[in-house]
Amino acid sequence: MGILDGIVEWIAEQVMNGLDLISTSVLGALECDMGTFLRYFPAAETMYKIFVAAAIGLVLLNWVWQLFKNFGLIAGVEAEDPIRLSIRSVLFIGLIYYCDQITEMVLAIGGTPYSWILSSDLPPLNFADFNSVLLTILGVCASGSVALIALILLLILAWNYIKLLFEAAERYILLGVIVYTAPMAFATGASQSTSNIFKSWCRMFGGQIFLLMMNAWCLRLFTSMVGSFLSNPLSL
Repeated sequence: MGILDGIVEWIAEQVMNGLDLISTSVLGALECDMGTFLRYFPAAETMYKIFVAAAIGLVLLNWVWQLFKNFGLIAGVEAEDPIRLSIRSVLFIGLIYYCDQITEMVLAIGGTPYSWILSSDLPPLNFADFNSVLLTILGVCASGSVALIALILLLILAWNYIKLLFEAAERYILLGVIVYTAPMAFATGASQSTSNIFKSWCRMFGGQIFLLMMNAWCLRLFTSMVGSFLSNPLSL
């Protein structure tokens, strides 16, 4: 092996060690609840209490304002039915108060795939072995600077896997933002004129969980592919 092959092999080993570190850090941070989010963003819990108080205040303010219009003190202005308004206001005040339990229940249902990613049942990733596999295959199929070709393929693999990991982390952070601003979204459901905002938030919340599940599914497929490939490297 020449000097160039030795340098390239050392670079490939360092890339793989860095990729192992990033993979462990990112996957270890992703969990089915918001515990990790609070660990990195502790102010969210305090701000959540502020959002709950502000949301209840907005619902009460809207309730009084709509009743004020219903009693004819403002002529020519449309207002909601007072009975329906009262039922909606009381209902959404209760939903705001128990908003954290509602979101936790939804996360427990939709965030289950994250436990699959962190599960020991998944095949372990050993990128150093993957590098040796590439060298074996390319050694059979090619000649010359085989290590350089293997390094290029490893960099492509590492880049795509890092994108998948950070996309999953980004989805997790966005989900945390949605969860801890949920009281304000629930407050918009108490009024008929702003109920579309609440419906849009529900679709966004459900869509974010679905995208997290898709990220987890892609990562699981990727790790399964690598494990299968390493067990039979010459299957190509």
